[in-house]
Amino acid sequence: MKKTHIATLLIIVISMGVIIAKIGDYSSFETFSMAQNAEGKEFHIVGELAKPEEMLYEPENDPNFFSFYMKDKAGEERKVVFKGAKPMDFERSEQIVLTGKMEEGDFHASKILMKCPSKYINDKLEVTEVTASGI
Repeated sequence: MKKTHIATLLIIVISMGVIIAKIGDYSSFETFSMAQNAEGKEFHIVGELAKPEEMLYEPENDPNFFSFYMKDKAGEERKVVFKGAKPMDFERSEQIVLTGKMEEGDFHASKILMKCPSKYINDKLEVTEVTASGI
């Protein structure tokens, strides 16, 4: 076998190893306690909005700051800070997937993905009333 063939095979094996290692990092969802134990490392956490808790979004003061509380799949509740705008219909989401890191006890999310309920339930269209104030 020529040296170029050996070098090519070695590069292919190393590349496959790197790809498999990266896939392993992103394939599982963790909990807040796992993220707390490895502060500074990026995690994917799945959970639901803790509805009775406070949500803070004041676009007049800072349109790129949104904070809320989320309960992970283990039932642990933590404050989440997102440096971005509050997503539309956030309160109606059934499930939330966060990507981010733990910093000083709070989870700082870099991405928020939501699973929202269907607008059509039993072939009925949900209608919401919209009112204009100050007109």
